[in-house]
Amino acid sequence: MASRASSDVPASEAPVQIPKLPGLGTSWYDRGAGYWTRRVRTAVIMLLLLAFFCYIALRLYLGVPRSDLSPAVRTVWDWAQAAASVVALVWGWVKQRRDHHKRLLDPPNPKQMWESRRGQTSRAPGLARAGFIPLLIAAPVLPAVAAWCVGWSAGMLTVREYPSEVGARRWLREQSSRPDD
Repeated sequence: MASRASSDVPASEAPVQIPKLPGLGTSWYDRGAGYWTRRVRTAVIMLLLLAFFCYIALRLYLGVPRSDLSPAVRTVWDWAQAAASVVALVWGWVKQRRDHHKRLLDPPNPKQMWESRRGQTSRAPGLARAGFIPLLIAAPVLPAVAAWCVGWSAGMLTVREYPSEVGARRWLREQSSRPDD
């Protein structure tokens, strides 16, 4: 049984709350089944969107610009597109991995992550509408653009942990190691 004196001592502050991260909630802390379910769900949704984008890119590529070429030029053009797409796929992967490495060196804390997320979501609808016309103009090179997007997305989806997780772990460690005032 605790003494009366020990129960009169005010308890120290409650432990630091685990911060929620966009898309991961608090599941990043334990990295259990919920975490991996969220990561897989994100990957499936992104891959479905990429598949649709690649389908549209291919349909636009097979349209007017290509159909106006002679058969000999069309063959050369198709091989050039295939080569450009392979290069763009690798370029997208490398770009994502380099950016990921840079973000791991200075990861955002949870507050910065949420502010960044708010800034990105407010611009997205306008950028999507503004990107439609250049998409039609870029139809001849759209397969390479789609390949770059696939490489970039695959590079993002296959990382061990996101910079936001690293930043949140550092922030949590700093908060829990601060001396009580």
